[in-house]
Amino acid sequence: MRQQNKVLFYELVRRHIRELLPIIYTPTEGDAIAAFSHRFRKPEGCFLDITDPDSIDERLGAFGEDKDIDYIVVSDGEGILGIGDQGVGGVRITISKAALMTLCAGVHPGRTMSVMLDVGTNNKNLLEDELYMGNRFPRVRGKEYDEFVDKFIQAVKKRFPSAVLHFEDFGVTTARPILERYKNQLACFNDDIEGTGAVVMASMSAALKITNRNLLDSEIVIYGAGSAGLGIADQIVNHMVAQGGITPEEARRKIHCMDRRGLIKDDMHAESNKAQQLYADPASEWEGVDTTCLLDVVRKVKPTTLIGCSTQAGAFTEDIIKEMYKYNNRPIVFPLSNPTRLHEAVPVDVMKWTDNNALIATGSPFKPVDGYVISENNNCFTFPGIGLGAVLSRASVISDTMIAAAVEELASGSPAIENPKAGLLAPVEVIDETSAKVATAVILQALKEGVARIETEESPSGGFVKVPRDFEGCLAWVKGQMWRPVYRPLIKVEHVDSIHTHQY
Repeated sequence: MRQQNKVLFYELVRRHIRELLPIIYTPTEGDAIAAFSHRFRKPEGCFLDITDPDSIDERLGAFGEDKDIDYIVVSDGEGILGIGDQGVGGVRITISKAALMTLCAGVHPGRTMSVMLDVGTNNKNLLEDELYMGNRFPRVRGKEYDEFVDKFIQAVKKRFPSAVLHFEDFGVTTARPILERYKNQLACFNDDIEGTGAVVMASMSAALKITNRNLLDSEIVIYGAGSAGLGIADQIVNHMVAQGGITPEEARRKIHCMDRRGLIKDDMHAESNKAQQLYADPASEWEGVDTTCLLDVVRKVKPTTLIGCSTQAGAFTEDIIKEMYKYNNRPIVFPLSNPTRLHEAVPVDVMKWTDNNALIATGSPFKPVDGYVISENNNCFTFPGIGLGAVLSRASVISDTMIAAAVEELASGSPAIENPKAGLLAPVEVIDETSAKVATAVILQALKEGVARIETEESPSGGFVKVPRDFEGCLAWVKGQMWRPVYRPLIKVEHVDSIHTHQY
């Protein structure tokens, strides 16, 4: 339906978004990605081959000229959802994210673009599958990979200078370096690092508002220190710095990260990467404690917030949650791993172990527990609004403060502030309204920082755009720019014989 009738597809999903979002996105999309080569029907998206880097511009050019594309989603397929390296099948996640930009943020479906970087795969099953459609060699690393990505970035900057570039599901070793290398060169955004971090920070901020607690009084344990976990940590730090006036170093001391080797400490340089070491605890403070045991870490830290990004099902045991509950009467527990079968805990258990006092948000949809709505910390609450704001403002970059503005706007709309049994985030049924408000906050921040180009570029209809500076006025302007799935009217035109109308 999406391929044959976009208006019908997007209107159907809009009307039944709660039921259909898990079908067109996670968790169902993971199965479609894994079986991509076996279910292939027709090509979608732009495939760029590392063995033919000189064809990048030509292949991108098939999708339009400089004013034709607003939003580009790109992946190399290494870190797909909770299922890892899926090679060229990863193009399906870029297609899904582009579709969500239309569904949730009203970006015209013809102005989005999905890109797959085929740099090989380390998935043995794919390499041995005679139907696999991608390059049949191990993933290319190092200089050749970096040069290929750079050629792609430079081609995007040249061919689509106003487009926003969305990095999706890159691997742990490449995602952060790519973002840091290019974030000040063009309007780009890594959903797994910044989008996940933003939505989790919004849920956490809402939980703190509900319980009248200060962010700076928080102690946070993040179980799973990959791209998503560190992205969440970064957003928490950004908010602590912005709201409390403390230094990033002071903020990081309130965050304790664990990976498969246990708590990250400052004597683990050989076992941890540069980004993880920013959050390393002093080893001297942990003598005599088993730092590989989450229960022992929780016992010492006494966290107010426990976040799971580990894909370790059941990692948040009854002993751990009850230990946390001893030290604060409204524990914030976010088991975020996808798909559902990989969740660190299920809400019904966490609520039972805390006498229904836990504030929970998950990575996948769950039913209410004793009337308490369980919000889904889905990135669709953040990246569409941030992306739309960057598109409409024609931002030259997407800054940390633009993302922070999106977080604060999302948190301020929490239904649980008025109703304790409501979710920490607005319901998915009003996602387009939520995205419009998030986009408005992003645009106003971009204008404030001077990175918006909307008022300096001539509009397609001629003249220059003047964006309202008040929130409600800007919000109305944003809504006026959003595409809606509505059929164009059919107008009957009377046939006129050309013989009687032409002048000879």
